[in-house]
Amino acid sequence: MLLNIFLNLNSLFNPFMKNSDLNPLSSLEDWEDDILRRYPDPEITKKKDEYRNYNDSHRDSTVREFYRLNHKYQTYDFVSAKEDEFLSFNKREMSIWDALDYLNTLVDESDPDIELDQLQHLLQTSEAIRKDGHPDWFVLTGLLHDLGKVLCLFGEPQWAVVGDTFPVGCSYSSKIVYPEFFCENPDFSDERYNTKFGIYSENCGLQNVKMSWGHDEYLYQILRDYLPKPALYMIRYHSFYAQHREGAYEHLMNDEDREYFKWVKLFNPYDLYSKAPVPPDSKALRPYYEGLISKYLPEKLLF
Repeated sequence: MLLNIFLNLNSLFNPFMKNSDLNPLSSLEDWEDDILRRYPDPEITKKKDEYRNYNDSHRDSTVREFYRLNHKYQTYDFVSAKEDEFLSFNKREMSIWDALDYLNTLVDESDPDIELDQLQHLLQTSEAIRKDGHPDWFVLTGLLHDLGKVLCLFGEPQWAVVGDTFPVGCSYSSKIVYPEFFCENPDFSDERYNTKFGIYSENCGLQNVKMSWGHDEYLYQILRDYLPKPALYMIRYHSFYAQHREGAYEHLMNDEDREYFKWVKLFNPYDLYSKAPVPPDSKALRPYYEGLISKYLPEKLLF
């Protein structure tokens, strides 16, 4: 798989990491499937044999290993280093459609179920939003929200691209998935970071809080000057399940966060429940989306 081409680059960041420490999931979709198991669509009752055709015990073990690594390595210092590395935006210059095509080279050959490419998954989300009559910037957000996964193609390990996001620099909530794995994280026992507020203050606002590193934060930083604030909240916090599903970090939220998290919650069902095995006609849809992209974004962006 293409992810493995770049493993040696990650070893430069931590020479003690083994390849199994980089990409334990057999497919990035395993993480999303695990979210669906935790937060199933309330309008649909699925039988167990209707879920993706993996051996459950194997998939469960790889998801657990993925989160063990994520929770072990996502420290405050790690996130700061990744911000320094990637937020200079010196990897590639691309149009949005070129970036979507580039993301499409990320193929999960081990996926035994829905054989859709990355663009088709994104179009399913955006078309579901469009069908419900939401503003065009909301539709565009559906198309773009996972574009930060190009980090995989820049050599990032799975656990630094996908996974539930959470604040670093303060104590880890028990509402985060697999909280027991945080005991391996150096920040867990660091007195600067292991209290309720850590380096932050009560209701300081999420704009002042550093989140674990991944595709959400990366894409937000690329698009922050172009999209309406509700769209930016959806992009930046759509994987922050500990807050928008569990309410675990109210003590860091300010009134603006609470207002805009209404949009994050509105977006979440489209993100989780719009996938289906029928592929959208990307060729027919492309002119509409090219017009939408040109309305809000420059011709090319730096990644």
